[in-house]
Amino acid sequence: MNNPFSLAGRRALVTGANTGIGQAIAIGLAQAGAYVICAGRRPSDETLLEIEKLGGEATNLSVDFSDPMAGQTLFADQDIDILINNAGIIRRNDAVEFTEDDWDAVMDVNLKALFFTTQAFAKAVLTRGGQGAVVNIASLLSFQGGIRVPSYSASKHGVAGLTKLLANEWAEKGINVNAVAPGYIETNNTQALREDPARSQAILDRIPAGHWGAPSDIAGAAVYLCTPAAAYVHGAVLNVDGGWLAR
Repeated sequence: MNNPFSLAGRRALVTGANTGIGQAIAIGLAQAGAYVICAGRRPSDETLLEIEKLGGEATNLSVDFSDPMAGQTLFADQDIDILINNAGIIRRNDAVEFTEDDWDAVMDVNLKALFFTTQAFAKAVLTRGGQGAVVNIASLLSFQGGIRVPSYSASKHGVAGLTKLLANEWAEKGINVNAVAPGYIETNNTQALREDPARSQAILDRIPAGHWGAPSDIAGAAVYLCTPAAAYVHGAVLNVDGGWLAR
């Protein structure tokens, strides 16, 4: 019997794979047997090195997702089976001071680029009659409002909604669309929170696990959603949050 958790022979594209959650997912996919394409504005040389150390295969692909349409041509000349939409940015300010530029910058990367990149992926998969898996990186702020991050919260609510909509349209066509919602993870995006002692302690006090998560904590969930073991999972938003939302 074939291993339902193996990704041997599959090709995956991970956006924003140079650091943090994207890097951890790229490494996890490679460990499961996938060939990994690390797409982003910055080279993912460190990620590639870690994958090579593990005996896996990966390559860099330069794409700047601040252009929401930059992903439209990524799938035209290569058969990619898995898309991980991880690239994202965050801007912080009080709602009454928030600028249009900060709103547009976040929405362009976190939501508009995600949709049009996924659209291009699906067109390629459907054209060749293949099977595909999409995993979007959502957030606890797909369910909650947050503080001082209006465009980020709006974009992540949108990611959860798009995940369900695309699953509804593509499930019967052989494309699984799901999302992972990370809790408070030690990444660049949460550095400001971790450096604020009062805010960090308030967060820790609510996490049943008692600690911030690591990027590697997200990798297993994302990889699982790409495997045959998750073949009947469609439109799920899987919380990986140390129990935050259960509190």
